[in-house]
Amino acid sequence: MALNTNKNLKLYYSIKEVAEMVGVSESNLRFWEREIPQLRPKTTANGLRQYTEQDIENVRTVYNLVKVRGFKLAAARKMLYQNKRGVDSNARLMETLLHVRDELQALKKQLDYLT
Repeated sequence: MALNTNKNLKLYYSIKEVAEMVGVSESNLRFWEREIPQLRPKTTANGLRQYTEQDIENVRTVYNLVKVRGFKLAAARKMLYQNKRGVDSNARLMETLLHVRDELQALKKQLDYLT
């Protein structure tokens, strides 16, 4: 039986790592945690936040609603409460589209360089 090398072996991430992944400040993440009930990472006895993969997905969903789509936090909280599944799928779709756009722009730059 072969070892699955694609599996992420890290179970918990620090607030600094999550902030870098998502592209927001640590203080912004702490503020979102106070305002949005779905963002509640596990904390240690010392008060250090430990984010799981699911927590990171929730942060990315909030990021998409607030930073990309321009919703206020109250509206984002309401959308997450009413239709989390629909918001998650929209967030993944938006992330994929933005990634494809960036790759197409990079290809265009390469083609412009060749001509």
